[in-house]
Order: sequence, then structure tokens, then C-alpha cells
Amino acid sequence: MNPKLRLIAGVLAVVAAALAVNPPDYWKLFGLGVAPIPGSIDLLHTAQVIPVPGALGPESLAFDPTGDGPYTGVADGRVLKWDRNNRRWTDFAVTTSQREECVRPFAPEMEHVCGRPLGLKFDKKNGDLYIADAYLGLQVVGPAGGLASQVVREVEGQPLRFTNDLDIDEHKDVIYFSDSSTIFQRRQFMSSVLNGDRTGRLLKYNKSSKEVTVLLRGLAFANGVALSKDRSFVLVAETTTCRILRIWLDGPNAGNTDVFAELPGFPDNVRRNSNGEFWVALHAKSGFVSKFITSNTWVGKSMLKLPLGFKRLHSLLVGGKAHATAVKLSENGEVLQVLEDCEGKTMKFISELEEKDGELWMGFHKHEAKADVLGSNHRRCGVFSLDFPQRRLGSSNSSNAASAVGPESFVFDALRSLYWSIGWPYRQMGSA
Repeated sequence: MNPKLRLIAGVLAVVAAALAVNPPDYWKLFGLGVAPIPGSIDLLHTAQVIPVPGALGPESLAFDPTGDGPYTGVADGRVLKWDRNNRRWTDFAVTTSQREECVRPFAPEMEHVCGRPLGLKFDKKNGDLYIADAYLGLQVVGPAGGLASQVVREVEGQPLRFTNDLDIDEHKDVIYFSDSSTIFQRRQFMSSVLNGDRTGRLLKYNKSSKEVTVLLRGLAFANGVALSKDRSFVLVAETTTCRILRIWLDGPNAGNTDVFAELPGFPDNVRRNSNGEFWVALHAKSGFVSKFITSNTWVGKSMLKLPLGFKRLHSLLVGGKAHATAVKLSENGEVLQVLEDCEGKTMKFISELEEKDGELWMGFHKHEAKADVLGSNHRRCGVFSLDFPQRRLGSSNSSNAASAVGPESFVFDALRSLYWSIGWPYRQMGSA
């Protein structure tokens, strides 16, 4: 890239990062925040939180064949089970036996040792729980829990680097699972997005033959996976591009791939309900800045060279002030409902929604929670109504808000770093 383009990219990155210092004010002032979604309702803030003591980051949710649970994976590598009778969490499974140093609730530098369970799914026929561990691949543990065993650790002779989510076809004994990147690991997900990485894959594992087939390649952060009710197609979320892809498994379109839904934000996990509809958890809504960054990889790569920590980079992508957003899609990809916590009062970053017995359970990254939410008295962001109670589950206590740093000094330091990175003398900024 020539110096002028590099300068433009750097300046845009610095300006956007400056906005991230005080998102509620700056983003609104410049009109760069995320726009409201027509038809959404402000409901999720009424959810009740279920604390998860001593743990952070509940990601996926699963109920066993008897209806017990939910089960969820947390940041220190454990899979926990919710004991409804005693209203407490109990240890259910782990994905590695090397846990001597896995004593902190959140230690990203230890994830490759302790494991990081993401997608969870029970095989309804035998009660086995399949686990997509971001670092340790596809694993399985029996109904009694304990230490999980390896199912798939490598594909095409290379270790899996970012196993993310899965769904199971019990009729064909097949597991569909996603690999977000062949280059970046989970703790590097921001670099994957900003670099425009397209090495994600959707894979199929045949339990009988133990063979793995790559169904789709070249995905921009492959994420949530969900099989249709009639098993004619499987969905995979492509987080960076804010869309969900569909690959047909049976029928006249078998083998073809199309876009199932374009979304107003970054999709995480996708889960089918009993009616064949799909709940999609949006990590965050997308706005002008995030669309510009993800559409121009040279901007994202330039931003990674600036002295911006994870919190500021993340704040740019989520449009300043993050808040939870859930989208329900029909079996044809049409938007049926949008639920939000418009002010981010209770939930900011949700990872999954699981509808069960008229309740909606949610994994989210802020606290732990359970909620009974009635759809009768709520403020509308739009026009839809909610007809069933909601229940939600919590997450990590680490905040993603920008730290309190003066915007003037922050911009100055960032510009200075930019000028150094492109090889221009520091004095050209006008310093003595």
C-alpha cells in the first residue's frame, strides 16, 4: 500500500478509536453508532440473571435428553450443569486432564492448556455430550460426565485451531461442526476479523466411518451451526460478513450453497427451536464504522498496528455502546422477531439462545443469569410482540468498555505511532 493510503487508513483508525474513548457521547455526536432495528422490542433487559460463582464466559447451552440442565462451558475449561432443585452449578466435565494450573476464572494465555468449551450438543439417542473445544477439537463425554475423550483433533493432517460450534444428525450419525480459522486461535479472534481472515470451514464427521469431510471452505469466521428440522440443509454463521450461509444436504439443491439470511450484526451461535425456526445471537449490531472496517481489510490491518488494546478495538466494531440483540428467523430465513436490551442495562454480549418449554435461555458475556420475561408490558424499539416467557443465562464479568483515557492524549499517542509505523520523522507532527 502506498504511503497516502496508509496514512488515510491510519487517520480513519485513529479517529474511530478516539470515538471509542467515550462511546455514548462521541458516537452519537458523529452519527456513527449502530442504527435501531425496525420492528425490534426492548425486552431483554427484564431477564433475570443466574450467577455462576467462580466462573466467567458461559458460551453455549444444552439440555440433556431427560430435560435436565442447562449445561454450559466456561472460560476456565469446565462444563457446568445447572442443578434446578438445589439452584446451584455443579462441575460436569472437562476437556483435558492437565488442569493443575487452571485455577483462574479467566486466563486467555492458558486456554490452550485448560481448553475452552464452546459449542455443546447432546446426542439424544445415547445421552453423550459432544463438545467443540476451541483448542482441543471435537470431543465427547458420556451421560455421567468426567473427562471428555477426543473425537476429531486434526483435519487434512493439520490440528484444528479454532473449533467453534456443532449440531448432530442422530438419524445419520453425523456431526456438523465449524472451524473458525486455520490461522488464528480463539484468543486472537479480533485479529481474525480485522485481517479479513477467510480460512474458516464447515466440516462433517461421520461417527460410523470416523471420516471428516470439508463441506465449505473460505468462510469469514465460521461460527454457529444448526441443522434444519427436516435435515435437508445445515446453516453456518459467517460472523465477519454478518450473514448465515445454507448448504443443502438433500433434495434437488443438494450440494449447493446460498445465503440464508443477511443480518444487522455479527452472528454468534444459531439454534433451532421445536417449530423449525432459528434463534440467532448477535454478538453486536453492525454500524457504519464496523462495516467500513470489515469491508476494507487494509483498514483493519492498519488498526492492528496502532497502540490500541482489545477493549478499544472491540468497541469500534460494536459501535461504541454494546447491547444484546437476538433475532428469530423462519425456516426460510425471514426475520420473525428481534429482541434487544436497547440500553445494555442487563446484557451486552449474548452468545447463544436456546428455546425450551416456552422459555428462552441465553448465554451472555457479562454476568450469569436466569430470567422470566413476560411479553405484555415492555417498551418497543419497534412493533413486534413477544408471546412467551424468556429465561436467560449469564457470562463474563470482564467489561469491554473503553478505559478512561483522555481523548486528546490518546489521539496524540496513536498518531505518533502511526507516523513512526510509516517511517516519517516524529518532528513532522509539529513537535519541537
